[in-house]
Amino acid sequence: MANFWFLILTIGFLVLSWFHNSVNSEIINGDHDDLFTLVAIGKELKLLDWDENGLKNTSNYCSWPHITCSSSQLVEKIVLSRLNLQGNLTLLSQLKSLKWLDLSFNTFHGTIPQSFGNLSDLEFLDLSYNKFDGSIPIELGKLKNLESLNLSNNLLIGSIPIELDGLVKLHDLQVYSNQLNGSIPNWVGNLTNLRVFTAYENELSGKIPESLGAFSELQLLNLHSNYLEGSIPDRLFANGKLEFLVLTQNKLSGVLPDSVGICKDLSSIRIGNNEFIGNVPKEIGNLSSLAYFEADNNNLSGEIVQEFAQCSNLTLLNLASNGFNGIIPPVFGEMINLQELIVSGNNLSGEIPTSVLSNKNLNKIDLSNNRFNGSIPKSVCNSSRLQYLLLGQNSLIGEIPNEIGNCVKLLELQLGGNHLTGVIPPEIGKIKNLQIALNLSFNHLHGQLPPDLGKLDKLVSLDLSNNQLTGDIPLALRGMLSLIDVNFANNHLTGPIPTFAPFQKSPNSSFEKNAGLCGYPLNSFCGNSNGPESFHHKVSYRIVLAVIGSGLLVFMSVTIVVVLFMMREKQEKVAKTAGKEDEEIDDNNKPSMILGNVFVDNLKQAIDFDVVVKATLKDSNKISSGTFSTIYKAEMPSGLTLSVKRLKSIDKTILHQQSKVIRELERLNNLCHDNLIRPIGFAIYDDVALLLHQFLPNGSLARFLHESSKEQEYKPDWPVRLSIAIGVAEGLAFLHHLAIIHLDISSGNIFLDSNFRPLVGEVEISKLLDPSRGTASISAVAGSFGYIPPEYAYTMQVTAPGNVYSFGVILLEILTTRVPVDEEFGEGVDLVKWVQGAPTRGETPEQILDAKLSTVSFSWRKEMLLALKVALICTDTTPAKRPKMKKVVEMLQEITESK
Repeated sequence: MANFWFLILTIGFLVLSWFHNSVNSEIINGDHDDLFTLVAIGKELKLLDWDENGLKNTSNYCSWPHITCSSSQLVEKIVLSRLNLQGNLTLLSQLKSLKWLDLSFNTFHGTIPQSFGNLSDLEFLDLSYNKFDGSIPIELGKLKNLESLNLSNNLLIGSIPIELDGLVKLHDLQVYSNQLNGSIPNWVGNLTNLRVFTAYENELSGKIPESLGAFSELQLLNLHSNYLEGSIPDRLFANGKLEFLVLTQNKLSGVLPDSVGICKDLSSIRIGNNEFIGNVPKEIGNLSSLAYFEADNNNLSGEIVQEFAQCSNLTLLNLASNGFNGIIPPVFGEMINLQELIVSGNNLSGEIPTSVLSNKNLNKIDLSNNRFNGSIPKSVCNSSRLQYLLLGQNSLIGEIPNEIGNCVKLLELQLGGNHLTGVIPPEIGKIKNLQIALNLSFNHLHGQLPPDLGKLDKLVSLDLSNNQLTGDIPLALRGMLSLIDVNFANNHLTGPIPTFAPFQKSPNSSFEKNAGLCGYPLNSFCGNSNGPESFHHKVSYRIVLAVIGSGLLVFMSVTIVVVLFMMREKQEKVAKTAGKEDEEIDDNNKPSMILGNVFVDNLKQAIDFDVVVKATLKDSNKISSGTFSTIYKAEMPSGLTLSVKRLKSIDKTILHQQSKVIRELERLNNLCHDNLIRPIGFAIYDDVALLLHQFLPNGSLARFLHESSKEQEYKPDWPVRLSIAIGVAEGLAFLHHLAIIHLDISSGNIFLDSNFRPLVGEVEISKLLDPSRGTASISAVAGSFGYIPPEYAYTMQVTAPGNVYSFGVILLEILTTRVPVDEEFGEGVDLVKWVQGAPTRGETPEQILDAKLSTVSFSWRKEMLLALKVALICTDTTPAKRPKMKKVVEMLQEITESK
């Protein structure tokens, strides 16, 4: 009996041993193959935790960073994005179960490994934003399960291979910003699952495939900046799913098909800079979601269809530089969300439509270079948000209405090339924001120049030439501190030209054909300075000055007494009301909340919207004020501290398209980048929008550079500054990758966390207030003074090269610790011009740098000089010569690698 049980136990032990060995064998054959491959990849790519040390933790390698495994311990997902990696990638093809591979935003170069075609289970492949060159390997056509392929922003050449036609499951195909040529293959149109196809900024030619969009779920098509020809396929809109269509800067012709009206969700149509003909189809009125329509620089003709008015969400309409005739339909006044109306360079006529001017949201109206007649309506400034009024080169008559002074937010006023009469209204001096240009040239204006123009201290360009103006140039015009370009030519002005740097730096032509004008820069002198008449004037001036001086002394004495009295009265008033501030913001005055949300679940209970709103009603909580918003500090009862951004100019679409706004903010909250500030929530009440962010106690980069340096505890540290510069550049490069162009880059909008990591702010402004999504004309603002690229004055476009220029200004701030605009630079000179003018001042590059940093060590000075070169390239006057932000990141990173 004992032998029997011994036999049973022996057999059981053998069975268990066999089972254990079988399982172990399976693990070794499966798991350990992947393990050894990962270790080898770690060695090649110099990845920590993926080298020999990983062998100490073989049983848990699926918990290593960047890896996701299946339930059977096989590697299915690898995400190695933004790690500055390079090296040989062929070993990755040995991970046979891999379904997801993301290598984006690194420095991989050479050709894309052909062996990637062996990853038969692969569903997602992202190789974008690297330096891959050569052609797209035909072996990728073997990836039958691939759903998303992104090869964008590399150096790829050749055509899109026909061998990829087997990728029948593709729903996302992106190859933009390469050097691909040839035509778009027909097989792309046969991908029934295709939703996104982007191939912009290449050298593609030929026609758009007839089948594209006909059989698929295509939602986004972006082919701008290629050499495509032919017409837009009528079947492109057949599926009715298209939401974004971008075909700008090609050689496309033909008409915009009537079938465009099928796509009810189409929100953006950009077909500018092509050779399209005919009229815009009336079916455009079916697009209830249309927010942006750009068709400038084509050969379109006929009358502007009034069906645009049915697009209730239309925010921007750009029909410039075509052959449209007739009038602007009066029903356009019903487009309550319209912010920009650009119809310049056509054959339009009639009077300026007062119905359109009544639109309270209108930000820009450009009717220039047409045949509009009649007078400028007194209601021209009905929109309190109007920033651009461009009416030049028309046939307008009558006087400039005094009501023009009500355009208090105007940045540019163009009335040149008309038949206007009367005097220049002094009310123009009330437009304190006027910055880009005031052009009244080539009219029939007469009378004297109003001294009130001197109040325009932000104005850059003034052109009053070719009129019938008389009298002196008022000395008060020396108050125009930002003036760069000036033109008084061909008038009847008299007297001496005031001594004022912008006048002295102007060419003779700016003052010529004014018979009575004298002084520099003209060659005519104002009398003999050594004669008896000059002596008489000197004596007279001394008497006048003595009288004025005595009067001023009495005036100042009286003023001081009055001011002291008022200060004491104000202090008493403040003391009486100090305790009543909270009482005034009670429940009776509680704003009507329309909408509010917190995106982070564990913060929802910690945030009180009522407290948030009240915090923004107290000036004592104000942290800073920028172009678009004012930022407040809000302390929650839970102990949480928030930064609350109150938008200065809320876009009406925020109120009328709440669901889209929520989705947009949620997307921004999901943007995973270490150098971007993401919204954690928002609140909308009445006509106010509040955006909630984490509170950053270190404040802005501007404060760090220009205020912290004055504190005794400040210790200059170049590596910290270089790290900040790289972080800002990486944040902007990421935004550009997503086709988001920042609207207001400045050191005041860069914030620092507790470790001095930079975070780019105001990103959500670019998405919420920019109907073009940052890729075309957006004239909401000019940005922050000192950071605006020079081309903005004549293009009115916020562009990626413009962002690079603004970053260059920030980099100069970091290197010099000087503000972008400083009186020490001289009149009309900003930081960029001051740096560029160093050789003429006899200064070396070293003398420009912050001496507290550059004199610490030779290596610091060497790196700062290298960074200075990058800043100068970024601030090149010609936009095309500026590098892309991706390249800027690489140049700055090379500085750290050169140690």
